[in-house]
Amino acid sequence: MDFEIRKNRTGQGARQLDRERVAYFQLMEQGYSTREAARIVGINRRTGKRWRNGYQRGRKAVPPIYPEYGHTPVTAEDPEGRPCGPSRYLREQDRIHIADRLREKASIRQIAAELGRSPSTISREIRRNRRVMPKGGWYYRPHTAQAQADARRPRPKTGKIGQNPELRDFIQHHLTMRWSPEQICHALRARFPDRPEMHVTHETIYQALYVQGRGELRRELTRDLRTGRARRRPHRQAHKRASRAIKGMVLISERPTEAADRSVPGHWEGDLIIGKDGRSAIGTLVERATRYVMLVHLPAGHSARATRNALATTVRTLPPHLWRSLTWDQGSEMAAHRAFTVDTDIPVYFCDPASPWQRGSNENTNGLLRQYFPKGTDLSAHTPERLKTVAAELNSRPRKTLGWETPAERLAKLLDLAS
Repeated sequence: MDFEIRKNRTGQGARQLDRERVAYFQLMEQGYSTREAARIVGINRRTGKRWRNGYQRGRKAVPPIYPEYGHTPVTAEDPEGRPCGPSRYLREQDRIHIADRLREKASIRQIAAELGRSPSTISREIRRNRRVMPKGGWYYRPHTAQAQADARRPRPKTGKIGQNPELRDFIQHHLTMRWSPEQICHALRARFPDRPEMHVTHETIYQALYVQGRGELRRELTRDLRTGRARRRPHRQAHKRASRAIKGMVLISERPTEAADRSVPGHWEGDLIIGKDGRSAIGTLVERATRYVMLVHLPAGHSARATRNALATTVRTLPPHLWRSLTWDQGSEMAAHRAFTVDTDIPVYFCDPASPWQRGSNENTNGLLRQYFPKGTDLSAHTPERLKTVAAELNSRPRKTLGWETPAERLAKLLDLAS
């Protein structure tokens, strides 16, 4: 293409670059690279990318400047008025082609290949914009589909939660009960199976809480989430800790296979959550098969002797057949594990150094418990009754890994079978 770059390049503005924009899109359609097309018409490569992809100006999103949306006049090379250059979105001509080929019984993949699109794009277009007939079947109208797509495009738009007061009230009520967003989503589907307007994903709930400007859920409800964070943060890598030598410990590699695959109940994981300045602690026990939680009161501190005595007292509250093994990390509080095994006949196994995933259920539970017992607080202030209340609340929550049963329900089934 012979294109003469204008000599005066100052104060052009968007409207004054119509000629360059037409030439740029023609070159792109002919297969030129972004860099080469920008060089020929005399624009910055970043300008060309902004024309094609749009960009962010502060909090405002500037849409892509394609010929059908911008100020480019129809040129001699485009006598039928069709827009030149690639587009992120399906155009009306594309939708007319889809409708024609559907009447000819063409497959989704054939249509996609003809339009140079992904098959999922065509499938999603038909699913979104088709009309379902009352007696079954459906039809696709291209001009109606274009109008529906145009109506969906403007931003910002109110989310699903903001449009439905009943849905918003249900979510806010269960957030105050300290349910997780994923638990709430499953409860919505179970309670309203035939009402898709009451179904959302957990990510939708998180965005309604954290994304500024939406205002679909009260921002203070973030305090009722597990983390209680006012902002979302990415996951951090776990910091490795130095291992502690405990005399006579048996590593997890020697634990029975039935404990690893969770096929037999009675294998537990344990740890401590530590309070302010390391002066107080609460013991946590989680059964691997049912995820049943027990909390250990440690009023006399978390020394090896105090931990051994408190654990021995706690385990006697359940039948002996529900105690087959206990897995702990290499913390010094379990230095008296031999004496614990003699008192209770429960073998203790220790995880490898810096391997918290080997007690994954217990680590997850400790994260849940921090909602009740925040870091940097005095944990000795909590009474045994308070610990039982918290454990009962955790055990009454539906769990995804249990098929949305509660740990208490699973444990009750085991006790019924034993009796």
